[in-house]
Parts: sequence; structure tokens; C-alpha cells
Amino acid sequence: MKRFVSGESRSQATLFPEFLDDFVTEDNPVRAIEAFVESLDLRQLGFKGVDLHTTGRPAYHPAVLLKIYLYGYLNRVQSSRRLEREAQRNIELMWLTERLTPDFKTIADFRKNNGKAIRDTCRDFVVLCRRLGLFSQAIVAIDGSKFKAVNNRDRNFTFAKMTRRAEEIEKSIEHYLRQLDSADQGAPAVTETQTAHLKDKITALTEEVQQLQAIEIQRTQAPDQQVSLTDPDARSMTTRGTGVVGYNVQTAVDSRHHLIIAHEVTNVGSDRGQLSRMAKRARDASGISDLNVVADRGYFVNVTEGCPFFINSDCPVFISALSSEQLQGCVRCRPPSQWASLPDRLGACPSAGSSRP
Repeated sequence: MKRFVSGESRSQATLFPEFLDDFVTEDNPVRAIEAFVESLDLRQLGFKGVDLHTTGRPAYHPAVLLKIYLYGYLNRVQSSRRLEREAQRNIELMWLTERLTPDFKTIADFRKNNGKAIRDTCRDFVVLCRRLGLFSQAIVAIDGSKFKAVNNRDRNFTFAKMTRRAEEIEKSIEHYLRQLDSADQGAPAVTETQTAHLKDKITALTEEVQQLQAIEIQRTQAPDQQVSLTDPDARSMTTRGTGVVGYNVQTAVDSRHHLIIAHEVTNVGSDRGQLSRMAKRARDASGISDLNVVADRGYFVNVTEGCPFFINSDCPVFISALSSEQLQGCVRCRPPSQWASLPDRLGACPSAGSSRP
């Protein structure tokens, strides 16, 4: 192995062991996580387990589990099982947790039992960014992302799916009935075997029809005429030409530092109607009164349905386009430099009382 970079022997003992802190550079993001979590008042935020119990096995402090959760969020590690493995082998997590290795169920339960406290932590982070002046630019970008839920597509029912499945079952039953008629004319030994098999299939389909009828009652009672059996809040929505059962997460991001200012989880598949609410949340979170919002044409609402480009007459929020090609159908999404070229036939903005956006 000459002329190659050589490593140290795994069995080589050292007189002065290296510190774990030496493996984490001064500008490593985990140091920011450490400083942020240590500055929080976890009891005031509502985290469970802050107060010690006099009996029972000692528990992990919520600060340790929160650091693991934030580290996973920062590095796109969502699975609690993966976070468990990372805590056992990842130097950064070893430094962050002081070599503590909670199991996946402890991590998952922490996330499940402290949902509101984690959201309040995100709010405090936005407040910290405001104090540091990171939201000095009055421009944010808003967009929606589809996240898959823990609900199989076969356990989500819409009107189209119910109709299609009912037609398939009807055709299958007719096919099996025709096979039964043909089996009546066959050999006795073969006929008995085939008949029993076909009757079992018809019975199974009949039971499925009864289940679908019960689900149809639930579906018609739902506000959006849709039912998900595993995750009741999940909805079927289209993304990139394919269907997914999940959620539409709306996010407002700072244009300079790419920090998430505001977010909201919805089960509405379309972005239409989401812009005004998200712009208000971004305005309130950033503390900027005159906020410029950049959005794509997925948020466009026809002017006759109400102008979506002004939050209200007291606080205008200008909506600009990412590119003119993306928003060819929306003349109101032009930048201010092009307002003079807008045709007069647009009339007044119905929600802001202005003749120009």
C-alpha cells in the first residue's frame, strides 16, 4: 500500500483519546441546533416529561429527543427507525445527544405526544429569525407539496373509484355465472369442482358489494365525498400526472436565506384558494407589512371569483410571477413595471377597490 494515503490501525491504542467535540467543526449546523434547543423553555412550550417522576425508570429529557427530531428534519431523515440507527453511528448525533441512543419507539412517541409543542418551537424559531434580521427582504415564495400518507390507494374511496369498482364486480359476477352455466354441461367430476370454486368467488364478490355499500354511505356523508379508511384525514390528489393519497403542505419560504416562514398542512388537492391564507400567515410571521409574494399559476383564481392578489384593502400583498411563460393566463400576475400595459377592460379589483393590481 505504498504511495497511498494510509489510515490508522483499528487496534492502535492512544495515550490521549480524542475528544468527541474535535470531530464537530465550529460551523457545523448541529451546534446551532444545540444552542437553539438549550435556549428554549420546554416547560412553557408544553413538552411532556420535563418534570421528573419520583418513581419508575429515568426517562430521556425532552431536549435530547427534540435535538434528534430537529436533526432529522434538517437532514431529511423522517423515519424514527433511521433516527435510532443514526444515533448509534453518526458522530454529529453522538455529539448532539452526548452518546445517548433512544430507541425508535421513544422517538416516535415523542413526536406523537408533542405535536403542538413542536409547532410552537417552529414559531419560536421564526421569532428568533426575525430578531436576527433574517427576514429583511420583503419577498417570499409560496408553493404546495404533496406528501404521501400512510393510506393505501385501495383503501381510499371516491365517487369515480366506487363506480369503477362496482362495474368491475358486476362484470365479474356475470362472467362467473356464465361459467356456472357452462359447468352444468360438463363432466360430473369436473363440474362439481368448478361449481364449488365459482360459487366461492361469487360469494366473495357479494360480500365485497355489501362492504362497498357501507362505505358508500360514509362517502356520501363526507363533506368532500371522499373516504380514507386507514388515515381518515388523507385525501386522493393528483401530482405529476399520477394519483397519491396524502396531504398538500403549503409552505412560505424566505427568498434570501430560504428559511420556512410559515407552513400549513391541508388535505385539499388544489392550491387554489390557499394563497390568501398563506400570505397572511407569512406576513404575520415575518412582521413585514408590505410583503411581496411569488407564486406559480397553480394558485390562480379567476377575477370573477374574487381577486386573490390583495389580502385586503388595508394590507396589500403583491403577487408576482416566477416567469411570464408560467402565468400566461393570468394578466394580473405581471410585475409592477408592466402594470401600465394592462388593458383597461380589467376594471376594478373586486376585493381591493383598485383599478390595478
